[in-house]
Amino acid sequence: MKAAIYTSYGEPEVVNLVEVPKPTPQDHEIVVKVNAATVTSGDWRMRAGVPFAIRIYNGLFKLKRTVLGHEFSGVVDRVGAQVTQFKVGDPVFGTTGEGAGAHAEFVAVPANGIVALKPDAIPDEKAAALPVGALTALYFLRQADVKKGQNVLIYGASGSVGTYAVQLAKHFGAEVTAVCSGANVEWVRSLGAGKVIDYQKEDFTKQKDSYDVVFDAVGKASFTKSRNALKRRGIYLTVAMDLNLIFQSILTSLTKRYNLISAVSKPTLDDFRVIIDLAEQGSLSPVIDRTYRLSEIQQAHRHAETGHKKGNLVLLP
Repeated sequence: MKAAIYTSYGEPEVVNLVEVPKPTPQDHEIVVKVNAATVTSGDWRMRAGVPFAIRIYNGLFKLKRTVLGHEFSGVVDRVGAQVTQFKVGDPVFGTTGEGAGAHAEFVAVPANGIVALKPDAIPDEKAAALPVGALTALYFLRQADVKKGQNVLIYGASGSVGTYAVQLAKHFGAEVTAVCSGANVEWVRSLGAGKVIDYQKEDFTKQKDSYDVVFDAVGKASFTKSRNALKRRGIYLTVAMDLNLIFQSILTSLTKRYNLISAVSKPTLDDFRVIIDLAEQGSLSPVIDRTYRLSEIQQAHRHAETGHKKGNLVLLP
């Protein structure tokens, strides 16, 4: 099969399409023929090896994972000896787990992981773009217990996690303010944001409005500035994670003036079923910026790394 392989950290050119053996499922795995995958910010960061913690996770000198891609949609091609919940020919979608590997024609994934039957009404391109961004947004909003009547600000509302966060916060009944670039204001508003702030013209931390929750969905809005926009005991959520944030989190827990939550998303299959139900009901819809072929993997990485993608980048065979 063809797979996008990289064996060293670097620019997009380190990723190349090569022929490799098709995976054989372990007892509790399924092998999926990939009809669609995505290129996420996590993928390009893994390829580039930034921040440095990624190199500790994926290998300082020899890479532990050489095929990226963390979400997929496709058809079951083979099943392991102990798999009972799926059969050959089933349309499925989900996440790969820690092994990654969806940037290939076939991928082996745990059958008991974040994998489910794909509803007929959701095409592969949209199904592949659902799991990671939507589950991450759901996880963080649940950490803050977002509910009806709250004022929630989503920073980075035009990215994958941000577009889902806007829709989910609206679904939970919150009053949503979104922050994005001017070019994306109107369509972010169409996702359910009651107010949209163009960060190129306005600084949300210097406005008179205050919020119950500020969710930095791209890891670029500092807590030090963002807390100026929080109500007393308001919650700051961020997908970023570093030692400084951990230290600040400890301080805020002592002062109790604000809450700071910086974490790694821990999705469950039950969470995924919630996402699927919302997608089938039309309450949650993936935003797709561009579609690339697997042979265009370098271009997809290059676009993802700009930090200006709208929603998701989909990768087709």
